[in-house]
Amino acid sequence: MDATARFARSLSAHKSFSKALSRRSYTRVPANWLIAVTDVVQSRAAIAEGKFKAVNMAGAASISAVMNALGHQDIPYAFGGDGAAMLCDPDQEALVRNALSQTASWVADETGLNLRAALIPVQETRDDGFDVQVAAVGVSDAVTGFAFSGGGIGQAEKRMKAGDHLIDRAGRGNYPDLSGLSCRWLPIERDNMKVVSLIVEPTDGSGNLPARTATAILSLLADENGSIHPVAEEGPEFAWPPKGLDLEARATRGDRPLWQQKLIVSAEGLFGWFLGKTGINAGSFDPARYRRYTALNTDYRKIQDGLRITVCLPEAKIDGLKIYLNRQRERGRIRYGLSEQAQAVLTCFVPSVTADDHLHFLDGAGGGYAEAASRMQ
Repeated sequence: MDATARFARSLSAHKSFSKALSRRSYTRVPANWLIAVTDVVQSRAAIAEGKFKAVNMAGAASISAVMNALGHQDIPYAFGGDGAAMLCDPDQEALVRNALSQTASWVADETGLNLRAALIPVQETRDDGFDVQVAAVGVSDAVTGFAFSGGGIGQAEKRMKAGDHLIDRAGRGNYPDLSGLSCRWLPIERDNMKVVSLIVEPTDGSGNLPARTATAILSLLADENGSIHPVAEEGPEFAWPPKGLDLEARATRGDRPLWQQKLIVSAEGLFGWFLGKTGINAGSFDPARYRRYTALNTDYRKIQDGLRITVCLPEAKIDGLKIYLNRQRERGRIRYGLSEQAQAVLTCFVPSVTADDHLHFLDGAGGGYAEAASRMQ
């Protein structure tokens, strides 16, 4: 087991998301560690051109490439819609750097987007007056997520955008292992509701949103059962044909011709759709269980120097939420950005369809977190 995995597993996973709202739940990341950050340059323009799925795929590819390179999922990470953040021990620097360099090459060649990537030393964010602290949060009995506080992740992103510690793109055709990266679900939507992507951060730049403020926001979002989960308990519906077929084929084809991999992904998608519709099991693959764990393992809420949430809300709740957020902003307590859209989309990392530890990254389909971030004030 490498040092990154040992550290990640040493964090006691909190079973309740509310525990991650307390500053006492966090552990300081070692000063000699590195923060891997990525983002799609001019992502909002790409989204406006209808390339939203490609933008999300680029962000998720960063995570899947690193996990595949390290050979495990025990790495503190956060998906940000048009990019990602991860932590790693310096012993894994070469592997992570190579994976991100290759990912940037794949993104450029196969999607036409420009993925920027950097490895920022944790100590440099501390020298800038910020900190990097992490907590493990049980997403389900099969998956552990991670929460970040202290403002260090946001500062690492700022340093990357300023040109610090950038990773050069690998040569054309030098791509990472992106096996498991997929997008085969129908978009998430609810009748008479909008999908809201929300980012809330403290105004002092500390990356530590007061627990009472976060609790109040979560309460405003909850339905009559106290849940804010945007995906139905039984899970999303399989899509046929998969809307992300071309992107998935480009990510997973390896040495195969693109047309051949498209046929493979298409056939697998059709088979999954059939099993989902009929409820028939295929060997050890149980489609009903897989759908349920997709819902359980969806990262619709997270803490990354503040709250980041994507939920389905009726208009009345959106109005009430805005009233509260504006009041808190006027009092100088928070800054926030919010985007509304009709649907949300899932981009997935599925090492095995017969295991329960598949990861599902959720974002709003009309701009999502990228649009919310542009509206921060």
